[in-house]
Amino acid sequence: MDLISVIIPYYKKKKYIVSAINSVLRQSYKNLELIIVYDDENLDDLVLLKSLKEKDKRIKIYINKKNLGAGMSRNRGIKLSNGKLIAFLDSDDLWLQDKLKKQILFMKQNKIKISHTSYLIINYANKIIGNRQAKDLNYEQLLNSCDIGLSTVILDKKLIKNNIKFPNIKTKEDFVLWLKIIQNENNIFALKDNLTKWRRLNNSLSSSKFQRIKDGYLVYRRYMKFSRIKSIIYLSLLSINYLLKR
Repeated sequence: MDLISVIIPYYKKKKYIVSAINSVLRQSYKNLELIIVYDDENLDDLVLLKSLKEKDKRIKIYINKKNLGAGMSRNRGIKLSNGKLIAFLDSDDLWLQDKLKKQILFMKQNKIKISHTSYLIINYANKIIGNRQAKDLNYEQLLNSCDIGLSTVILDKKLIKNNIKFPNIKTKEDFVLWLKIIQNENNIFALKDNLTKWRRLNNSLSSSKFQRIKDGYLVYRRYMKFSRIKSIIYLSLLSINYLLKR
């Protein structure tokens, strides 16, 4: 049974973090380590996190000296990880109990290095308000629409290299990583089961329209090295597909 490293960047999500952590610790797949990268210069919430750590030796907490952002914190978590496989969970999302077990089996049976799953959308009160159906994606398909929930992804750690990691931008950092991975791989494969609950919060950074547009342009122009015109075209397609999914 391979060790899987679960990485959670933490920043001001005290209301939801206990539920997120418990959804990891209650997994039917037990061979895991939970790496929490504490990314808040205010250390008040460490008391709560350390109290949880005392109850389960699989929890590890690393504190950033300064605020790095979610993407860079995940990169640090990957460097500190011991697992053959890496899974990501945002601190306000949740996993269903058999998430790791089903997805790892799916990857082993199909000899897959990276996969994602369908997921349910919940609100601040845990009410289900929608869902997203996962599908197999190649590079060209992904360029047009980022149809991958970060908290659903499991990947082989060997896919992460010096030039293939989360970039230092505020949103869409995961979009860049998936694109860079499948430039050299075949597909990101989909397990159709709903195994994650993604929380939609109106005050989240990802809900800022201006920030999404700005970072969307950077995905194509800075990180994929497209021309200005090509970047604007793909940004337009990305925006249209985003609106169609709402």
